[in-house]
Amino acid sequence: MSSREISDAKNGITSRKEYGFRDPVVRNVVDKFVSRSDVGFEKYGSSLDDERRLKMKGLTKYLNDIQEELMDAVLYIQAAREELQDLSEEALIDRHRDNNYEYSNSAADYDDEEEI
Repeated sequence: MSSREISDAKNGITSRKEYGFRDPVVRNVVDKFVSRSDVGFEKYGSSLDDERRLKMKGLTKYLNDIQEELMDAVLYIQAAREELQDLSEEALIDRHRDNNYEYSNSAADYDDEEEI
């Protein structure tokens, strides 16, 4: 047994499959799924499959978890929208301030020329 197989056995990994990715976006998402699964396994000491097979969690609990996660997602979407709005308003204020600064400098230059 290789060291990788020993490590997998210790960590509850029963099988591995290699994938080739043509799209790095898909690879990044799959990496995140694997990482999230690892975090969940470390936190709870079981996999989703264990929960299902061993009846650790029933359908009602799964549906409740889904609903809570989706409600959280809606809140994150709203917070992100408000952050974008704040950034947009800040950019508009900065642009306005820059335009006023340029105008006041060019007006000062013009005034200087008039005095000569």
